[in-house]
Amino acid sequence: MPGSAKAMAAITVGGLVVATAYTAALGGSGWLWFSWVVLALVTIGIVTARPS
Repeated sequence: MPGSAKAMAAITVGGLVVATAYTAALGGSGWLWFSWVVLALVTIGIVTARPS
């Protein structure tokens, strides 16, 4: 996995931690979780993409 994909994966995991902490402290936010799902899908796309 290239360095950029590792960084993106780390950001995604960090985003999950932040989203979970926010939800636990202040209640759920649909936009927050939607944004995290989009980020996770982009990360999966980057990790699975093969360089040309």
